[in-house]
Amino acid sequence: MIYFAQAQYLFLLILIPVFFAVYAFNRYFRRKRIRRMGDESLVRQLMPSYSGSKGWIRLVLFSLAFLFFIIGLSRPQIGAKLKEHSTKGAEIMIALDVSNSMLAQDYSPNRLERAKLAISHLVDKLQDDRIGLIVFAGNSFVQLPITSDYVSAKMFLNSISTESVPVQGTAIGDAITTAIKGFSAQSHKSRAIIVITDGENHEDDPVAAAKQAADLGIKVYTIGVGSAEGQPIPMNGGLLKDKDGNIVVTRLDEKTLQDIADAGKGAYIHAGNEEFGLNPIISDLRKMQDEKLSSVVFEEYDEQFMYFFAMALFFFVLEMIVGERKSKKHLFS
Repeated sequence: MIYFAQAQYLFLLILIPVFFAVYAFNRYFRRKRIRRMGDESLVRQLMPSYSGSKGWIRLVLFSLAFLFFIIGLSRPQIGAKLKEHSTKGAEIMIALDVSNSMLAQDYSPNRLERAKLAISHLVDKLQDDRIGLIVFAGNSFVQLPITSDYVSAKMFLNSISTESVPVQGTAIGDAITTAIKGFSAQSHKSRAIIVITDGENHEDDPVAAAKQAADLGIKVYTIGVGSAEGQPIPMNGGLLKDKDGNIVVTRLDEKTLQDIADAGKGAYIHAGNEEFGLNPIISDLRKMQDEKLSSVVFEEYDEQFMYFFAMALFFFVLEMIVGERKSKKHLFS
């Protein structure tokens, strides 16, 4: 597959039809001037060496030279080979709660959007680490497999909403289990799971899941989003209510999140509006032993521009050799 390193120069190719249009207009007005001088056939007899067809031939040759020159200027490249790229860093799986309770507005604009903003800032600070995204509510799934492609991480992050998981609830244990399975086979030491949630677990045993992660050498950190006083949940222009018509209030369960962090040999942090809590965790992760992570990527390309420049030079020289006058010698004379 051909890749153009400076593809913006290809837009100059639209000048080729302009060359033909300008030349055609020039010939048209030239003929009009000749007619003013007298009979066109008599005027042509006064210029026996002039060749009208060679003008078009030169234009075609010039256009071909221009075509190949612009393609060469755009630096066409062909992938030469796959090369293993090695880095040192940690693997981080972020499990983000997308249940309806994350719509509570004790953070601006709400818990979920504030958490997404904090993760985006975290991605900006990563260098050679890998990151993955888990979304969970009543169950969990991998939104983004572990990767060092930070641009893709931000794209997937922006698409997350409370509709990302159709089953409502807060299954923190399932999210931790999914995160454990999401690490690459290369990583064995520098692995961490960051759970961002309000802690209202209704589905499973997250403490047991965190202990399982710790047994595998994976640290589990928890970030509590919300307040102990609680907030109502905006829903469809109003507030979410239970089956009895009472307004549902979502409260931060710090005890559960602290127990999860203790079992996972990590740390619990209560998210603030200014300091969300990811920076202290990253500082702690930097103390871990970086692992050598490798990935296979197209690292080298074969430049092809010199071949196109050579063809351009050939047609430029040929265009100059052709000239505008009729040849005095004929092939069959």
